Amino acid sequence: MQALANYYDATAGVRPPRPALAGAVEAEVCIVGAGFAGLATALGLLERGMKDVVVVEAQHVAFGASGRNGGFVFGGYSLDCADLLAQLGPERAKAAYALTREAVQLIRERVARHAIECELVEGGALLANWFDDEAILRRQQRLMQEHFDVHWRFVPKQELREWVDSTRYGAALLEPDAFHFHPLKYALGEAAAIESLGGRIFESSRAIRIEQRHGGMRVHTAAGTVQARHVVIAGGGYLAQLVPALERAILPIATYVMTTEPLGEALHALIPSRAAIYDTRFAFDYYRKLNDTRLLWGGRISVRDRQPDEIARFLKRDMLRVFPSLCDAKIDHAWGGMMSYARHKMPQIGRLPNGLWYGLAFGGHGVAPTTAAGELLAAAIAHGEPLPAGFERYGLQRTWRPAGLMAAQATYAWFQTKDWWRERR
Repeated sequence: MQALANYYDATAGVRPPRPALAGAVEAEVCIVGAGFAGLATALGLLERGMKDVVVVEAQHVAFGASGRNGGFVFGGYSLDCADLLAQLGPERAKAAYALTREAVQLIRERVARHAIECELVEGGALLANWFDDEAILRRQQRLMQEHFDVHWRFVPKQELREWVDSTRYGAALLEPDAFHFHPLKYALGEAAAIESLGGRIFESSRAIRIEQRHGGMRVHTAAGTVQARHVVIAGGGYLAQLVPALERAILPIATYVMTTEPLGEALHALIPSRAAIYDTRFAFDYYRKLNDTRLLWGGRISVRDRQPDEIARFLKRDMLRVFPSLCDAKIDHAWGGMMSYARHKMPQIGRLPNGLWYGLAFGGHGVAPTTAAGELLAAAIAHGEPLPAGFERYGLQRTWRPAGLMAAQATYAWFQTKDWWRERR
């Protein structure tokens, strides 16, 4: 196993060199963080005609969760849709969900418009039922159709082997509009598109201080400054000691991914479809076929990062519960990364009293919501459009770290226990 590089790093190809910020730079907008949220905001601004857009990144493009995730692209948020409906009511919940559906389509359009080679696979997302109870799926199918105008197809048990060949599952729901891709290649393609439109990206340029100055704000890095009228914070799980009001409102949570060796026809026999797959447990697995016939497998969350060999061991155990025939498969890559969660499990999108914009806390369901957030922030900055009313409910609730991290871990363990008990019953 390659102990340091994740699969995406190993297969992203040659990255263009990007300089560190040095000296004084002026811009209309400065974005802190070159993950999906920051890149989507920058691209949204440039597509709306703004030219002076600068992105500063502490490491390199998509260093955090954006370059480490499972690569699923589908609608929704980390907050369950039933909870979203209960909290916002039918009209606002449907509108909030629709933003992510629009983002899925926008990602497709940007891949085509900017010729981004990101191994995009149009196969849908399959929600496979871990439990022997079809009512779970029927309830979800009705909820999505009646309240969100989303039509997921029921896949009965007798048909399921055409999609995934495992005795572990009962039936499934297919979300046909979903797809999956190489997230790091997509992020690098976004970065190239930003630069082609006149935006600038500085890597190895950690923002260490932000001050209000001359009718705008000045972002300080170790070797340079950016003076801008608007500043957007999009640091996610790697935001540290820059804006206390934001840092206090997120929990950095780790998740884990691995890939097997190339499996050839054996993988196609196990997963005849092109769908990305996840299951109905709270502590669910998620996985998909890669173009080189590896199986990418992810799951678990924790408040701490782990070493690759440990990640490989427990994720392979999880994989074998679904595909026991892969007992001899070697694990070539295993990695973890930090996501940012809010207590309410919804994105935090808004503006602080001092004028700082922010978009963070996308949790484990972030590809479409980060793109939606980028569009909302770009429209607000470029055209003065108000943020949707529904998001005002999801503010910067304090997480009370480290107690909040311990509570998050305990909650996850409790739901794992509930999954286990439900399975036994």
